[in-house]
Amino acid sequence: MPVLSRFYGIVIRMYFQQAEHNPPHIHAIYGEDVAAIDIRTQTVLEGYLPPKMLSLVQEWIRLHLNSLLQMWETQEFFPLAPLDKEN
Repeated sequence: MPVLSRFYGIVIRMYFQQAEHNPPHIHAIYGEDVAAIDIRTQTVLEGYLPPKMLSLVQEWIRLHLNSLLQMWETQEFFPLAPLDKEN
């Protein structure tokens, strides 16, 4: 379960196992909170993130949409730039 990025205390991971299925999604972890978030729609599929953290993750997904979809399709994971104050 590779870590794709870390920012503002949020860890972004993508799991790709036979048990995983569409829609393409990432897992965002913030403290005790964990959410699976659809890459295409940025909606929460399962779990919970505080609204402010969810908003940051959604912005990060929009910035890296094509790379995330590529990783989902190829299963070739690589780190992505964190969200920073200039984004």
